[in-house]
Amino acid sequence: QAQLVESGGGSVQAGGSLRLSCVASGFTYRRNCMAWFRQAPGKEREAVAMLHLFPGFSYYADSVKGRFTISQDNAKMTLYLQMNSLKPEDTALYYCAASLTPRCQSRDYRFLASEYPYWGQGTQVTVSS
Repeated sequence: QAQLVESGGGSVQAGGSLRLSCVASGFTYRRNCMAWFRQAPGKEREAVAMLHLFPGFSYYADSVKGRFTISQDNAKMTLYLQMNSLKPEDTALYYCAASLTPRCQSRDYRFLASEYPYWGQGTQVTVSS
């Protein structure tokens, strides 16, 4: 059974850093895309960063560009999100998501939550000012 498990969330002050991890297991078919989404209280879930696993192209929301970096360790089946220069507005529950279909690579779909059928349970990130 396919599973995604996130870790690494926590509480930091503005300007600090955190690294989130997401371990994938039980996938029968090759994952095409992995992504990080976040959801703050009272707000819709939004895409933060996306990685096209083969050949490894990454894409970012404008709000995190230059501060966050998405990466993978294939041997460990782990996706990472390095978050630097954190701001209070980055406070949210962060989710890891996976898609098996090639369509997730497309500009029209890569940041759509509906394109990702596999989700982790989320890890909380709180940034204080």
